[in-house]
Amino acid sequence: MNLVESLGVHRLLAIVRGKDTTAALRAVLTLAEEGIAAIEVSLTTADALTVIRQARAELGPEALLGAGTVRSAADAARAVDAGASYLVTPALVDGLAPYGVPVLMGALTPSEIEVALARGADAVKLFPGSLGGPGYLRALRDPFPDVPFVPVGGVDAQAARDYLDRGALAVGVGSPLVGDAADGGDLDQLRARAAVFRKVAAGETP
Repeated sequence: MNLVESLGVHRLLAIVRGKDTTAALRAVLTLAEEGIAAIEVSLTTADALTVIRQARAELGPEALLGAGTVRSAADAARAVDAGASYLVTPALVDGLAPYGVPVLMGALTPSEIEVALARGADAVKLFPGSLGGPGYLRALRDPFPDVPFVPVGGVDAQAARDYLDRGALAVGVGSPLVGDAADGGDLDQLRARAAVFRKVAAGETP
């Protein structure tokens, strides 16, 4: 199952960003243990490439482990070398196709969405999603009915439900899910939040 297919099934992308390398790795592994299928490690995380490399070794070659905040082809090269199986960008980034991995490219406006698709994006990261909210995604559905959108930015449990109801392929969730776990926070609380978001992604009541 490729990334887009998996996101269409699980409907959730966890975004790990932290100041503590060891804690960030533990957060990634805990999310995987809790059944979160797709996990992104932001390159703004402390020693992010080490986190990706060690998480890949722990989770195996089939895990949907990606790199986020990819802003250049050089970022992409380092991330793929460390073991990232997909790339997530905050904006329009050129030169990523040669790395042969799926790309969720950041875009907000209709013009940016067209550019992202022209650059080979497998899905469009609607960012920052909080700027327009679920209503904005619904408006985009008319001119872009077949584009796989993944809203990111300010997505709490209620917003996640609303985005999914309005046609998002999946939602990308950072701090409302991960909290302070990637900075050394309580992993039991992370597990509890993961359970809530898994239920929301499955269309269940948390």
